[in-house]
Amino acid sequence: MVEVNDMFYACSANDEIANAGEYGGAVTTIMKYLLEEGIVDAVVAVEKSWDLYDAKPILITKPEDVIKSAGSLHCGTLNLAKFVSKYLDGARDMKIAVTCKPCDAMTLRELMKKGKVIEDNVIMIGVNCGGTMPPVPTIKMIKDVYGMDPNDVVKEEIAKGKLIMETKDGEEKGISIEELEEDGMGRRENCQRCIMNIPTNADLALGNWGVIGPLTGKATFVEVCSEKGAEILGKVVDAGLVKTEAPIEKGIEIRAKIDGIMVKQAMKQREVDFAGTSGDILEVFAEYKEEFSRCMKCYGCREACPLCYCDDCCLEAEGPEWVPGGYTPAAPFFHLTRMVHMVDACTNCGQCSEVCPCEIPVAKVWATVNNKVRDVFGYYSGVDNDVPLPFTEFGKKSYQ
Repeated sequence: MVEVNDMFYACSANDEIANAGEYGGAVTTIMKYLLEEGIVDAVVAVEKSWDLYDAKPILITKPEDVIKSAGSLHCGTLNLAKFVSKYLDGARDMKIAVTCKPCDAMTLRELMKKGKVIEDNVIMIGVNCGGTMPPVPTIKMIKDVYGMDPNDVVKEEIAKGKLIMETKDGEEKGISIEELEEDGMGRRENCQRCIMNIPTNADLALGNWGVIGPLTGKATFVEVCSEKGAEILGKVVDAGLVKTEAPIEKGIEIRAKIDGIMVKQAMKQREVDFAGTSGDILEVFAEYKEEFSRCMKCYGCREACPLCYCDDCCLEAEGPEWVPGGYTPAAPFFHLTRMVHMVDACTNCGQCSEVCPCEIPVAKVWATVNNKVRDVFGYYSGVDNDVPLPFTEFGKKSYQ
């Protein structure tokens, strides 16, 4: 019997899936089972678009198509919560399973709190995330720093503090993430300060961290995080579709150590990002006055933000308009209005900065303000709907 907090090494019993999927194909097998048994109507995932540096969301309704989403895409910088809430109507009329990075799961939890996503209709299959990378700068980095042809790269992996690139000819090269990021390359800036790498806010958390011994590279480390996750994994195991065994104790320690190292790196980055922002929220805005003066009011950040979901934006409302037709709001006014609406729930997903044509560090501003809100009220976005969690300086979740 599978229970909450159980941990396993797991791999698919199907050789084709085990070979095509990453680290034993456990995620793919679970998703395929959920569709075959009619437990969900569709699977929401990410698949490669034009190339390794272009990812797109995909809605899968046929079990045989699940294999399309196998493998990881570190340049896939999407937040699937937006896709679920906006294009699937928050799963009101369908049951779905979603592959989630930690920030996807955090954002889905926030939307569930606000009634914009129906929790009972969503199964979150979480995957470990050490960070995602901006596509165009990454292509340049591969050319200039790795000395590789980006078109020849078939796999990228973050392991043991290195960003590793592998080509179709089997050539492999790894460079320290810390060194890359000191030179302005590597992961997106919001990922560098993210303190949640293992998605324990999903129903199941899966990844390769901690898999050692004979199953290294052939199995996935699975942690059961909810009753829903326990029920699903139990059914898949009972059906003989996934083979499991108890994790090696040393592997559990290694997994926790990897997470701890990445949290320390994120806290170090937060000290840099939040330096000089000791004042109140309005003082934070004053410090970013010059950056905000570049704002052209394209509304890109609003459209990209998964937590900006009003059908009618108050800045464009009919009747006694805040902003007359044909005019755009002053930069601080526009961003202050957005802050009042969503900054308490900001999950540092970075979608706003991703689309800003003026290169305003919007995500950094929201992370700074959200950090202040969390320090005052003592909660962590998206982890739990009811239980407040303690924080230390810079809003870090208390890790043992």
